[in-house]
Amino acid sequence: MELESTSRRSFLVGSGSVVVGVMVGGAGFGSLVQAAETAAKGKGGYSPVAWVSIGADNNTIIYSPGSEMGQGTMTSVPSILADDMELDWATVTVQKSPSNAKLFGNPKFGGGMVTGSSRTVVGYYEVMRLAGLQAKLVLTGAAAQAWGVPAGEITAEKSVLKHAASKRQMTYGEAAAQIKAPVEPPKVDKSMLKPMSRFNIIGKDITRVDVASKSNGTAQFGIDFRLPDMVWAAVMHTPVQGEKPVTVDDAAALAVKGVKKVVKLPNGVAVVASSFAIARKARDLLKVTWTDTAKARSYNSEEALKEYVARSEKLDDAGDVWDKRGDAVAALKGAARSFQATYTSDHVAQCTMEPMNCTARIDGDKAEFWLPSQSASIVVGTAAAVGGFKPENITVNITLLGGGYGRRVEADYAVDAIFLAKAMPGVPVHVIWTREDDFQRSRPRPMTAQHLVAGVDDKGKLVGWRHRLVSEGIYSRVSAKAYKDAGNKDAPVMEGADGVYEVPDLLIEHGLETRGVDVSFWRGVGAGYTKFAIETFIDEIAQGLGKDPLQLRLDLTSKTPRAQAVLREVTNMAGWDKPRPDGRALGLAFSDTWTTFIAMVAEVSIKDGRPLVHHVWAAVDCGHAIAPINIRAQVEGAALFGLSALLNERLVYKGGEAQSHNFNQYTLLRANQAPPIEVKVMPTDNHPGGMGEVGLPPMAPAVANAVAKLTGKRIRSLPFPKIV
Repeated sequence: MELESTSRRSFLVGSGSVVVGVMVGGAGFGSLVQAAETAAKGKGGYSPVAWVSIGADNNTIIYSPGSEMGQGTMTSVPSILADDMELDWATVTVQKSPSNAKLFGNPKFGGGMVTGSSRTVVGYYEVMRLAGLQAKLVLTGAAAQAWGVPAGEITAEKSVLKHAASKRQMTYGEAAAQIKAPVEPPKVDKSMLKPMSRFNIIGKDITRVDVASKSNGTAQFGIDFRLPDMVWAAVMHTPVQGEKPVTVDDAAALAVKGVKKVVKLPNGVAVVASSFAIARKARDLLKVTWTDTAKARSYNSEEALKEYVARSEKLDDAGDVWDKRGDAVAALKGAARSFQATYTSDHVAQCTMEPMNCTARIDGDKAEFWLPSQSASIVVGTAAAVGGFKPENITVNITLLGGGYGRRVEADYAVDAIFLAKAMPGVPVHVIWTREDDFQRSRPRPMTAQHLVAGVDDKGKLVGWRHRLVSEGIYSRVSAKAYKDAGNKDAPVMEGADGVYEVPDLLIEHGLETRGVDVSFWRGVGAGYTKFAIETFIDEIAQGLGKDPLQLRLDLTSKTPRAQAVLREVTNMAGWDKPRPDGRALGLAFSDTWTTFIAMVAEVSIKDGRPLVHHVWAAVDCGHAIAPINIRAQVEGAALFGLSALLNERLVYKGGEAQSHNFNQYTLLRANQAPPIEVKVMPTDNHPGGMGEVGLPPMAPAVANAVAKLTGKRIRSLPFPKIV
């Protein structure tokens, strides 16, 4: 479509890697995409794009690039642009952007369309602010030209441009109508962005745009998606990862009324039918034999964990260096006193509310997908690699997600849909995994063993620190080249192992294991177990030195005021120095992962050998706080996620098979176990840090430190053992 052939006037503003499209009228998105692609080609490389469509009635549509999985990104990212563009939020409608990485990619993921790792607001923040500012300046220029006044005399407020001297005003919609495309955009940079004190939307509690549809039942998740003539598929996967089907007896399955086809897949066998109920019934009638040579068949997680522990404690077994400062080995040898401890954590599953599902349709050399994914770019790459499609012929439509927690960054469930849609050309095929399938095909958080050694001088000051972690890898599997290029650094696995604590000599190592069962992203990933080990170890050192755990942390953060502020605030909130009721104690923990500072205190007692958490307090500084109410909700949700994992969650493998198949065998936190959680958001004038996972890392160590106060026993494993 030629831009000039459209009846609606549009213009682009862009500078460097930022392009924003603004259109008069509420339609015509296709022409904006075309214009932006042309602009991006002219500038070379990808251009993250924030799209704004301004109607003649001054109502505005903002297109949000992130996957909405309950974390509020569909509201927070557009609100950033709206603030610097001086939009009236009451007139804004948010829509999901197309899955076009060239236009909408996240700079923090190399321009890919990925939502995860607490990088959505972090990655899009500056892009959206600059785009909003630039769009506002173009509209201001249009008004200035129409009125014949200097642009500097015009102010913008709530989608209206005003000239005080002449008492004239013009809406954004009216200003856009004055513009003749193309427009030479003004150059903008970070120095031109307004200060925190002038934020109108950022920092305010605005209603999330996804809540209404989720409340009234009109929200469409992947599992809700329907197309005319759609068929459904259920898959019998190999019981052990890496095996393949050998023989298939499908006579009984094909005899079920409504069955369309039985399809042999690389790692399973699928039944396609007129409904999912029929497909599942027929699938269970399949008789399949499997290969038995996969490496994972020898994987027994309980035995493997003992081997991980032994390796972590073998100090002469050099691992890949994650971080190094000074000479920790020498410092530890010369320390006046040393401490050491070994920690373990089991596999845990993501347990998304909505099971994995994907709808796919293939027409010739074109493939289209509708699915609840955290990464459109990974779906595109998977379809290209597995299905042989050209990326430009692949369309990915992201629905709402019924939870992600890292599981939906993977695209293995889309692979089933690719093969089945190929077997049913021109017909949309909706693949659904059952809850049992989810557990069987789980890609859980890595199981780990961590050995920590710390040394202090004769004044009790930390002089050396060594942290050895043994686990399977994530990046080493999903991005082997990037892992190698980074010097064998597995970022999600080792997340949180380093931090702001001031230790002059430090060595952090990772011992990579490969046991045949894929592990993957989980809410908090590495920080969920690294901070557990670090923060409980800090308390143990404090006890050994006769220091208050709060004071030791303050000593270790003397150069980080933001860390000290949240530590002081949360202990004030909890009444750290006040006596507790008999049988109760307070535990403290701190985390600085994702450039967000959080301190947490948990009040705990012991009941029937298990910790009972009565109250949780948290103070969090994430820099510019986009929506405090949402930040509080994210901390609460992540904290409960962490509480569930420390109390109950454990996914055991025997012979490569997950031993839990549904929630009767894998216990999640119950409502009556959820304590009150008070969260104080402490905004500071800093670039936003990540928020979606922040509340999880300090939960386990805070509870463990309270248990140690009550019992004198140190908890060193996740989930917690029974306390006797």
